[in-house]
Amino acid sequence: MTRSDLVEELANQFTQLTHRDTEFAVKAILDAMNDALVQGHRIEIRGFGSFSINRRPPRLGRNPRTGESVAIPEKRVPHFKPGKALRVAVDQRNSELESPSKT
Repeated sequence: MTRSDLVEELANQFTQLTHRDTEFAVKAILDAMNDALVQGHRIEIRGFGSFSINRRPPRLGRNPRTGESVAIPEKRVPHFKPGKALRVAVDQRNSELESPSKT
């Protein structure tokens, strides 16, 4: 699902909102989440999951072409951990798709 798909879904579900208002709301939510993560805060959405920042320490890597060692600096990367309700829903959906239909 893309951002525009999400806007369309919400606009269809909440017909009292204009498409433009829905687009603004989605943008505002995503911008607020982005700003919180940039500031190092953790975001928790009950039933869905949590977003946090993980630190990757500096390390030595290799250039695949030359084999030369390359110093890779420390990084901070976003991390998503799904909540229990999301994990159960996804697992249940996958189980339904994989089980053979009885005819």
